[in-house]
Amino acid sequence: MLKRLKVVAPAALALALALPAGTAQADPTPAQTSGTCDPTRTAPVYLNKVPTPKSVLGFDLGEREVTSAESDTLLEAIARSSDRVVSGTLATTAQGRPLKYAIVGRPANVTKAGLAATELAVKALRDPLTPSALTRLIAKRTTAVLWVTGNVHGNEESGADAALKTLYDLSDRDDCAARRILDNATVVILPIQNPDGREADTRRNAYGFDMNRDWFARTQPETDGKLELLRRYPPQLYIDAHEQGGTEYFFPPNADPIYHDIAEPAYDWISNLYGQSMIDEFTRRGLPFTNRDVYDLFYMGYGDTVPTTGFNAAGMTYEKGGDSPIATRAFEQYLTQWVSLSAAASHRESILTTWHGMHAEAFEQGLAGRLEPNQVYNPGNEVITQVPDRPVRHYFLRAGDPGKKAAVESIVRRLQRMDVKVYKLARAITVPDYKEYGRPPARATLPKGTYWIPMAQGQKHWIQAMLGEDGYTPFPYFYDVTAWSLPLLANVSGGSSGGVLAPPASPAERVPAVVSPPAPAKRPKVGVLGLSATSGTTIESLGWLRQRLDREWKLPYTTLTPADVAAGRLSGLDVLLVPAGPAASANAALGQQGRDALTSWVSRGGRYVGWSGGAQLASLAGVSTATFAEPTSDVPGSLFRVQVAKGPLAAGVGSSAWQFYSYDPLMRAADPAQVVASYPAADSPDWFVSGFELGAEELGGTAAVLDEPVGRGHAILFAGEPNFRAFTDGTARLITNALTADLPKAPAAAQSRTPGNAATGAPSAAADPTVTAAAAPGRESAIRVTVGVADKAKVATALSGFGAAWTERPGPDGSIRFVVGNPEGLALDEHPWAAKLPAALRTAGVTPLAVVLP
Repeated sequence: MLKRLKVVAPAALALALALPAGTAQADPTPAQTSGTCDPTRTAPVYLNKVPTPKSVLGFDLGEREVTSAESDTLLEAIARSSDRVVSGTLATTAQGRPLKYAIVGRPANVTKAGLAATELAVKALRDPLTPSALTRLIAKRTTAVLWVTGNVHGNEESGADAALKTLYDLSDRDDCAARRILDNATVVILPIQNPDGREADTRRNAYGFDMNRDWFARTQPETDGKLELLRRYPPQLYIDAHEQGGTEYFFPPNADPIYHDIAEPAYDWISNLYGQSMIDEFTRRGLPFTNRDVYDLFYMGYGDTVPTTGFNAAGMTYEKGGDSPIATRAFEQYLTQWVSLSAAASHRESILTTWHGMHAEAFEQGLAGRLEPNQVYNPGNEVITQVPDRPVRHYFLRAGDPGKKAAVESIVRRLQRMDVKVYKLARAITVPDYKEYGRPPARATLPKGTYWIPMAQGQKHWIQAMLGEDGYTPFPYFYDVTAWSLPLLANVSGGSSGGVLAPPASPAERVPAVVSPPAPAKRPKVGVLGLSATSGTTIESLGWLRQRLDREWKLPYTTLTPADVAAGRLSGLDVLLVPAGPAASANAALGQQGRDALTSWVSRGGRYVGWSGGAQLASLAGVSTATFAEPTSDVPGSLFRVQVAKGPLAAGVGSSAWQFYSYDPLMRAADPAQVVASYPAADSPDWFVSGFELGAEELGGTAAVLDEPVGRGHAILFAGEPNFRAFTDGTARLITNALTADLPKAPAAAQSRTPGNAATGAPSAAADPTVTAAAAPGRESAIRVTVGVADKAKVATALSGFGAAWTERPGPDGSIRFVVGNPEGLALDEHPWAAKLPAALRTAGVTPLAVVLP
């Protein structure tokens, strides 16, 4: 460390002295901030050097929603006319649309030299070893980096319209409120994060991805390009403007749970600097707003958690009620953007010094092996899970496991591309307390070439978020999934140590783009059956599969509907992939003709590979004898270790894998020999769950994957989603194998079985469409509330207040689960009342065991 300090100090000093004096202004006094130059009550003064939005577009911003092309046109017109603005393109979408961004600031700060100086300055501030005295000098002479983004969900348009207004005002206003921002900040504005979705008026992008779930995985070019620009200009504030149901506005403080390893000063900014600034402004204006009830800060796929954990920024989710007219939506979005930028500009110097301090503290925490503890931030909530007090100073990834090279390299690449330092051991070392993922600590020898990731880095929080074996859910409210550990998702061997180690190692080489799992070696003729044209579950699961087939494996396929199957269009296909979706309605759409066609095709040698609803359809249609039952457990999205049997489907997988599970049906095979992967018994040493679970012991002994011979063909079924969000690479490897593996032929007697019931040849009772609803109950994006018996009436009253219809099902340990259907697959911020449910339950005095929102 001392050797490195000798290098860092002169470099940082040279940078600080090179920055021009006056690049940024000193923090204003409270009197200047609140009295003489109010951010929103100061009368705007325009230089009229930049064309107005109306002169470019033919209408004022807020009169109607702009199109993606109009947004690009206005952004470029402003950039051409203003010496305060430069523009660029950070990515191109699947449909060929550019993601345009603008950087705005004082003219000297947005030249090539000025932006280079900003990059160097923030790089020095991110370095935990930059001395404090030099940090203060740099902070006095450089600007904060503040980001404004909108429209990550294509049908939530107003954040983009407001961002264009913010860009225009910063490019041409010359009053004290605008000058304060320009003097103290370099502002990156990305109006539209999802132009394909905006043009289609869909939440998701053209590949069916919800890109506010894609941040750590970076599967989509829109997300990947954005993060590369964020690395160049790391933010201290990141605004992500959304829309929700109703007319109110949400801004932080956030709901619990909050991820444990987030720097406390960043959360303080979120709640007490920006959140309080907006509370004051909205209260003064009498505008309705909410906070604390709905939007948490937990899963590492959001536009607030990743800037906060990965960059120590204040990641801010803003949600304006989409039922308001566009003029109101655009104005309130603009108001929150302007107030937030003003608050940051007013505290620039302290923000920059604190920002460096967070990186320095993270380094010290990593050196000591200290993880941040869990806590709750909202009155009345209690921590249900605490972070273990075991020290963690190092993570390791084994590099030599057979068939896992691409999987390991994909993790290393993701870490490197978030500025995590990764090393390779120069020789074998013995670790006395090595904790393999999902196992107790034990003495182990790690071979030469093992990847080593020390926690003593400025990126310590991000390392823990990506490599920790569990998220340690602190509070049982779920806006999204609770498990995302990269080694578990990729089914890679690794672990951690709290020991004081200094292993001989060298920096790992930069890993180029890698395909994990690798593309199938063979090229079968593939069909993909979509179970529904409108179900959100189908759209996403099908999109995740298309990502694998199109972009990663470059494997051609034919898209089919149930009507296509009934019309005989399976002819010539080798494999039919059937992703998730509503099985009962798909079975009804097949009709008897489609069911006969499907079972006949499989029995003649076709290979049916289905998961979740696609697996249930195989049973309903008579292709498989597998049975399915609804779970009583609460598992909103966690990773379970499953045991994998030897055989052709296990190639490159190993003896175990990690299955993503979220309220999926329990699957059982008619013949134990058909089971490829199964959940171990809950009392087995192999049982391990990453993420929240309540009552999941019922999974023990059930099948996660099965391979059933059907005539001369096979039905390969996954109870859950093996390709969740296209980042569960470990179980996606099973899909690769299912496409091409040489599977054993069924005995001659089995090959003579007729379609209908593969075991007996009798017509399948499930093939009768009158019983399919009971066999495969509607589960698409349901709302679930699990409570003790004492709270049953209170929950019923709360749901009745929304006019909801529900079913009651048994939950874990005698509890009761209320399930509210959501057949359109609406997300939480699209649903008419789901966002109001947590507050209603709290008002009713309900103490839930779990609340899962869509």
